[in-house]
Amino acid sequence: MLAQTLAQRSTRVTVSFVSGAGLVAGKTPVRYRGVAVGRLEHLRLSADGQHVDAELRLDAAGSHIAMCGTKFWVVRPRIDVRNISGLLTAVSGTWIDVDIDVHSHNACYAFAGFDTPPAITSDEEGARIVIRASTLGSLNAGSPVYFRGVQVGQVLGYSLAPNGGSVRIGVFVKKPFNNLVTADTRWWQASGVELKLDSSGMRLETPPAAALLAGAVAFDTPRGSVRAVSAASDEDFQLAQSRTDAMRANEGPPAMVRMRFAQSVRGLSVGAPVEFRGVGLGTVTAVDIDLQPESGRFDMLVTLSLYPSRLGRNYRDALGDGAGAAGKDLLRQLVAQGLRGQLRTGSLLTGQKYVALDIFPHAPAAHVYPDRSPVELPTVPNSLEELQDQLSNIVRRLDRMPLPEIGRNLDGSLQQSNALFARLDTELVPAARSTLESAQQAFRSAQAMLDQDSPLQSDTHQALAALRRTLASLNALSDYLERHPEALIWGKRADP
Repeated sequence: MLAQTLAQRSTRVTVSFVSGAGLVAGKTPVRYRGVAVGRLEHLRLSADGQHVDAELRLDAAGSHIAMCGTKFWVVRPRIDVRNISGLLTAVSGTWIDVDIDVHSHNACYAFAGFDTPPAITSDEEGARIVIRASTLGSLNAGSPVYFRGVQVGQVLGYSLAPNGGSVRIGVFVKKPFNNLVTADTRWWQASGVELKLDSSGMRLETPPAAALLAGAVAFDTPRGSVRAVSAASDEDFQLAQSRTDAMRANEGPPAMVRMRFAQSVRGLSVGAPVEFRGVGLGTVTAVDIDLQPESGRFDMLVTLSLYPSRLGRNYRDALGDGAGAAGKDLLRQLVAQGLRGQLRTGSLLTGQKYVALDIFPHAPAAHVYPDRSPVELPTVPNSLEELQDQLSNIVRRLDRMPLPEIGRNLDGSLQQSNALFARLDTELVPAARSTLESAQQAFRSAQAMLDQDSPLQSDTHQALAALRRTLASLNALSDYLERHPEALIWGKRADP
């Protein structure tokens, strides 16, 4: 009888709940794996009135349940974006469920109850992983974890980092899928719709319906990476915004850089890309205004988060082992060759701008100070902005021109020209007309004189015939004198 009495001895524990809705003293059962292991005996408010203390009487198995780490929660009907649970309570009523920590060996008799069931049970095997993210997004406790489209775990919970700079997200990956998690595993948000426009056309990538409703996390390992041992439970990973960002090569920590622009940055927002000839190097993290008191000028100070290693293997090789001196010398050399930042319009439809890094060989000389933190890179104005400035200078010069005085002088010159033309028409034109008539008469007279039937032509022909006869006589005389030179003295002899 004593042994039977000791075997049937019950255990009493106290569980504190936020609310006692649905709990009835003497009726609400306590269940473990669907089997009743006790009953709610008393329900009362706590001394501070902030919660409800439920006194539970556990049966003979209570000694195994009342262990430190055991979780108690109230099973009620729940409908949310992830699932529907507790519908059986509509028939059987509310009950208190239990999850025993099988690894605990210390007895406890006071517990803090939960209003929602835990994401995983204590006997479920797998890996618990911590992921760091800049924002939580649509993730919540119970959000699924995917590996190549297959759900292999879920999100346990989240908390803010002590400094508030990031969010710590606890993830559980079930066994044996936990062996897929390595030190080189990449994680990203898998709850967004991604639209891609490239040379192959438009592609729309959508996650599963559950991920759209409750948020989701996905992971994968880059090709070619060496699989190491499974990640430890306390290892931290970074959560990227998309698969494209997550699967990039390991680029190390980003470098903070500043650029100073003397023009308007309307259309440039935080998160805008930074590109080098079309290749993304980073994003814009802040846009501020910097007053120059000595000149009274306002400069726009843009802070960038860059990954210089994306410039290629030769760039990384030029840095050697990453020594600071080599990187500073390379930066000075690139700036001397014309490395500048420039604001450009990314979309004419939305007016959004981005920051472009490029080499401008004819840019004015500039200096860079790599020892400052963050480093400030020189900039050049946008081509359109420069054209607008040139047009503004032309307009200002036109405004300074004495256009009214020039107009009055031009009007006076036109009046003088009109008077001169009128004088030419009245005085010079008639004289010129008479001169032309006299010249025409002279030309007609000359033409008449040169006509073939004119007397001048016949007289000229007769004179030419006489000249021919004279030349013939002269030729005969010269021949005779050549044969008889004495004829110049004695005269011509008589012909015998």
